[in-house]
Amino acid sequence: MSKRNLLIVSTSTVHGLPYLSYLKKEVVKHFAGCKEIVFIPFARPGGVSWDDYTQVARNFFESLDISVKGIHEFDHPVNALKDAQGVFTGGGNTFVLLKEMHEQDLLKPLRSCISDGMPYMGTSAGSNLTGMTVNNTNDMPIVYPPSFEALGVIPFNINPHYLDPDPSSKHMGETRETRIKEYLVFNNLPVVGLREGSFLEVKGNEIQLKGELSMRMFEKGKTPYEVEPGADISFLLNGTSRID
Repeated sequence: MSKRNLLIVSTSTVHGLPYLSYLKKEVVKHFAGCKEIVFIPFARPGGVSWDDYTQVARNFFESLDISVKGIHEFDHPVNALKDAQGVFTGGGNTFVLLKEMHEQDLLKPLRSCISDGMPYMGTSAGSNLTGMTVNNTNDMPIVYPPSFEALGVIPFNINPHYLDPDPSSKHMGETRETRIKEYLVFNNLPVVGLREGSFLEVKGNEIQLKGELSMRMFEKGKTPYEVEPGADISFLLNGTSRID
């Protein structure tokens, strides 16, 4: 029986609201019993420093009476993960995040902690990290990780910030759906398109879509389809196909 305890979140901030505020109740529940969590700031949104990014997370979690320490502040990051009560990985550039995780040999210990039931939350790039690979990130490959392999704690990939085509737009470039379909020509992994404000709650072998918006589901050889909020989508964890 899996002990997975994950919050896989499309975005940390929805338009017009402070950082993580729309998720406050879910975060409180997810990290219940945690007095301190480890924050992984490696994705560096906008190129901010690890210290500055950690402070952003710290400011929010202090309002929940949870202290935050950046993983870069520990002398032994691997041991910090092994001892962590919970882990939060913030968004930014997925390639930058993954490169640092590989170079510091942190994927395996983090994967082990998640398998043991430690609560993990990721937003954006931190959500991409939970998939089998990061091939479905929207980010520019500004650095070169040694591998696209990610944590693999879920048997599919995430596309955060999923955008629907705008029929009124004059933009002639490919849509997000087109790009994901291109990916599925060469790959078999399902892809979950998570719209802003949506997130997946994974508890053991059960997974539920939460938030106000549906998600877009992509599977090789099938027409993309919508999954409504509140739906049990545990079929994704069981290696089976779409909802009957």
